[in-house]
Amino acid sequence: MMIKRTYLLLLLPILCGFMACTNSTSTSQTTSPEETLIRRVLPEYASNFVVEIDSTGEKDWFEIESVNNKIVLRGNNGVSIASALYYYLKEYANCQVTWNGTNLNLPEQLPTVSEKIHKDSPYEYRYYLNYCTFNYSMSWWDWKRWEKEIDWMALHGINMPLAITGEEYIWDEVYRSYGFTDEDFDPFFSGPSYFSWFWMGNLDGWGGPLPMSWKETHRDLQQKIVQRQRELGMKPVLPAFTGHVPASFKKHFPNANLKQTNWGNDFEDTFILDADDPLFAEIGKKFLEIQKKIYGTDHLYSADTFNENEPPSDDPEYLSELSSKVFEGMKAADPDAVWVMQGWLFYSHRDFWKEPQIKGLLGAVPDDRMIILDLASEIEPVWKRTEAFYGKQWIWNMLHNFGGNISMFGRIENVAAHPAEALNDTTSGKMKGIGLTMEGIEQNPVLYELMTDNTWRNTPIDLKEWLKSYIENRYGKTNTELEKGWDILVETAYNGKTIRDGAESIIVSRPTFEGYRRWARTKLNYAPEDLLPAWDLFVKQIPGCAQSDGFQYDLVDLTRQVLANYAMPVQQQITLAYNRNDKESFEKYSAEFIELIDDMDRLLATRKDFLLGPWIADARNWGQNEQEKALYEQNARNLITLWGGANNRLHEYSNRQWSGLFSDFYKPRWEQFFANVKDNWGQFDQIEFDENIKQWEWNWVLERKDFPVNASGSPTEFAAELHRKYRERIVPLTEIQPDIKYNY
Repeated sequence: MMIKRTYLLLLLPILCGFMACTNSTSTSQTTSPEETLIRRVLPEYASNFVVEIDSTGEKDWFEIESVNNKIVLRGNNGVSIASALYYYLKEYANCQVTWNGTNLNLPEQLPTVSEKIHKDSPYEYRYYLNYCTFNYSMSWWDWKRWEKEIDWMALHGINMPLAITGEEYIWDEVYRSYGFTDEDFDPFFSGPSYFSWFWMGNLDGWGGPLPMSWKETHRDLQQKIVQRQRELGMKPVLPAFTGHVPASFKKHFPNANLKQTNWGNDFEDTFILDADDPLFAEIGKKFLEIQKKIYGTDHLYSADTFNENEPPSDDPEYLSELSSKVFEGMKAADPDAVWVMQGWLFYSHRDFWKEPQIKGLLGAVPDDRMIILDLASEIEPVWKRTEAFYGKQWIWNMLHNFGGNISMFGRIENVAAHPAEALNDTTSGKMKGIGLTMEGIEQNPVLYELMTDNTWRNTPIDLKEWLKSYIENRYGKTNTELEKGWDILVETAYNGKTIRDGAESIIVSRPTFEGYRRWARTKLNYAPEDLLPAWDLFVKQIPGCAQSDGFQYDLVDLTRQVLANYAMPVQQQITLAYNRNDKESFEKYSAEFIELIDDMDRLLATRKDFLLGPWIADARNWGQNEQEKALYEQNARNLITLWGGANNRLHEYSNRQWSGLFSDFYKPRWEQFFANVKDNWGQFDQIEFDENIKQWEWNWVLERKDFPVNASGSPTEFAAELHRKYRERIVPLTEIQPDIKYNY
């Protein structure tokens, strides 16, 4: 049956509100979710658009046409309408909406659509988010920031977002129903920066204890999130129970069959209830029932049984029985349940997950009741070595970012071509969608615009032509020099051919004479001097592009990347000086290294995208008293530096090139290194230094300090200043750079 709604967006005086035509003959005082989205995105132009919802058709679709001096946006749901709006903004008005730069400079008279545009999506599912994103980027988000993100999702065609905010409240309700108390929970619930790994069963308690106020406020926040997502036609993916229980579970259920597991990152063991235990199905059912009561359901459930942990047995029959019981637990609470599984384990632990084990795990669940996320398809498409997941529905995903790190990087050519190539491959089985599964967002906007532009097409994207439109939409103009600059970026930073994820600067590493640290991977996928011509071209464009938000971000990011790369040859000159007993050169280059850190801090301070201050301030804002504020600040500081305790091997995994972090953490740490080397010239002990600096790092995590939350200075003027200062220094030093040892 056809269901059709038509809305005319009218800009009326504020006191009168907004009127909406629900069809050609009647009016309503209420506005639709699609109308309110347009009002949020384009408040001054809302009256220029007519919205028509027609829910017929099996695929998502939209149409755009001009009728009676209005732009008609027609589609089968809110996401389709939002996608139609964004298509119009990009293709007809040369606009763009990204996390890092927005161009909505529309003419007073909107361009007309000469011929009706019709688009179908070949992808039933357009998935979004990774468990890790909820911490590396979203730990401290409030409703205002979530509302903005949901609008971004809709504009970019997302219809299947992971929705795990507020899950700690569900866990609290479930276990309290069995008599668990705060005494049981304090060592169980992690702090807010660590929920991703708590939810996945990797750790307990770290960064806690978690106040009840957090659970309640984020229950309320999640209700707003899923309500808005559903209003726009999205189907949120909620979690299911996978067996993770408090350590005190044995106290309440002494006969329970528990297994201890350890993530291997210096955290205590966690406890997993065996799927054979009758309590597994009982708790799993209760978990989904309480979750449905509080957050509703769209019958999509995320469950990952062994995230970066190997199962106790590689027997395919054991794995089959396990997945069967997990799924039966879902079905007991929701007969329509569909299991959404991250396929990361098949990539991260490929030595364990061979064909018999994968078939065993997947085979027990009906093909139409399971969706596999090929989590890093642009890096290594697992679907190609599993016969497209042996008949299961699956989604091609771009992972791209690890740890929320800041680095210009991406496999841009893969992202342009491979989704459509997989879709049209006769061996791709039940490929049902595409998605974004990055660990952190708010960086490299070009990759995310490109990936989501696959949504409404079934053929590969012509990258060179696409970039021309991208540049014009982003900067409000294009020319041959801007296009040449981006060609260089594609050939260098975005070629993504020799490393897994973006290279890090040696600046963010725990200080060393070596060219690497475990998580500060400094190997580039291009010669650093090859990036310089792009820098030259961008600086040259400052007079014509200085007012563009997107250009400002890209100029700062490119300047940051050039200087981040330059830190390595400077650091290696310091190493050479020490090895040659050349104190004069050591003084010269160590001073230059500190000066470089200062300059980068000042550069990054010109854009809010690169500030530490908002991360800390947003964390503290969730606290309802000073004790809670201090706990959240420690969580925020810890994640982006040590990650865990002072001895945690994940230190620097989530490093950030942010103003404030450069001046307050990286700089004093390197200053202590240089001072220690000079005091122990010829007898410097790296191991001893590392042991001592760990305590300083931990003390920094525990500090109380505010940082600027607003940008300062001109991004274009300071980038140009740094270009004049550093441009001629870089190539000579890069050319004499000694061989660097890398650890991979």
